[in-house]
Amino acid sequence: MKHRFVGGLAAVLLLLVSCSEDTTPPAAPASPSPAAGVEYPVTLDTPNGPLTIEGRPERIVSLSPTGTEMLFAIGAGDQVVAVDDQSNYPDDVPTTDLSGYEPNVEAIASYDPDLVVYATEPGDLGSSLEGLGIRALLQPAAVELQDVYGQITQLGEATDHTTEAADVVDGMKEDITGIVADASGGGEGVTFYHELDDTYYSVTSSTFTGQLYAMLGLDNIADEAKGAGGGYPQLSAEYIIDADPDLIFLADTKCCGQSPDTVSQRPGWDGIGAVERGDVVPLDEDVAQRWGPRVVEFLRRIAEAVDGASAEAA
Repeated sequence: MKHRFVGGLAAVLLLLVSCSEDTTPPAAPASPSPAAGVEYPVTLDTPNGPLTIEGRPERIVSLSPTGTEMLFAIGAGDQVVAVDDQSNYPDDVPTTDLSGYEPNVEAIASYDPDLVVYATEPGDLGSSLEGLGIRALLQPAAVELQDVYGQITQLGEATDHTTEAADVVDGMKEDITGIVADASGGGEGVTFYHELDDTYYSVTSSTFTGQLYAMLGLDNIADEAKGAGGGYPQLSAEYIIDADPDLIFLADTKCCGQSPDTVSQRPGWDGIGAVERGDVVPLDEDVAQRWGPRVVEFLRRIAEAVDGASAEAA
């Protein structure tokens, strides 16, 4: 399988604030930080346990493409000195040859980071970095939308951009609510197939991606497939042809060079309704695979495809 998928846990925040009972006149308050005025040290609740950040990070390394997108979305881009080789959005990110899947601790440390954000734990990355005195924040793949909001909020707290993070979350919620409301049940009864690669791996409704489709009322043909319990079953061509989905979404346009044209040339696929009607939808697989702010773009793309299919059926 050409893609890697990892599970995730929701991120919660805990801010440590100290109080004084001294009766002497209080000292002048410290000048607020430029963005949101976070009081450091701040302790975050992470999958690896509590993580205390002593001061505003100024040299952040991101080993997570999603983490990179979140950091730049909340205005912390100027604090990011290096990102992994898969981080390609926004365009001006400081991409390096660092790997988030096979991380080299020495190479990461060479950037002198005061915070490392990562999504995949190969076993000892966090502890190895902590052993070097480098704070490491694990934010694994989201299981549900609340995880996305929690991770953005947590990064705002970690980087002193709480106000911007709250704005991003609020904007996402408003946009998603609007997209779902505009869909008005148009996806009810519409079946679909989401293709992860050209060997027919797919997603079920139990996955983060599958839940987005379900928000618009679509029926997932992978839900009844063998191996569906794992969330990412490998379907067969025969299964997909027999299911005759109304919509086909291709999340393998880059990795596998798939397109509506290549799909139409597959043996037997020209009889599938979605192929006959031209309802094969190419996706930007970076957007489709990541769980950051561009989830809104992905959901909107699905809604547009449903609207198009509904218009044709009318």
